[in-house]
Amino acid sequence: MTEYFDLYTADRRKLGRKIQRGAPIPHGEYHIVVQIMTVNSRGEILLTQRVPEKTSGGRWECSGGCAVSGETSREAAVRELYEETGIRALPSEISLEWTMVTDSMLRDFYIVHKNVGLDRLVLQSEEVCAAKWVSFERLSEMAANGQTTRTVARWLETRGDDLRSKIEEIRRTA
Repeated sequence: MTEYFDLYTADRRKLGRKIQRGAPIPHGEYHIVVQIMTVNSRGEILLTQRVPEKTSGGRWECSGGCAVSGETSREAAVRELYEETGIRALPSEISLEWTMVTDSMLRDFYIVHKNVGLDRLVLQSEEVCAAKWVSFERLSEMAANGQTTRTVARWLETRGDDLRSKIEEIRRTA
């Protein structure tokens, strides 16, 4: 099945056009990409390992992907989480933490609080080959050692203190 992405301006105005996955995105136009970090009541972060065949294969990341045409950022985050892990979340359960604009992407970073045992996950075999729960400290070590995707490393680099506070808040209130 061919996927299409809606195109936007840098300030998120929909351009009324879409582009096929893999086609070059015109300069000054953007599509939405989401990343969703799942945090449990112990303050641990769910990481999934990318299959070796994918870009950044073997590296660890949080669930994520591209919003398809007609889908909001929040809907994409909920869908990607479910597709990659089998974890169901309502759009109201996820919290948008920040947005980063890159060359052709509006990258939205979400957090959700869910307690799910690794044995209950249903991994999407085309995307994910393993999963584990890690502490914030372990995630930071993994990012520093190049074991995570660049996106995760950038999230920690740019917003690490905010992220640590949010995870601690989840742990305290769980």
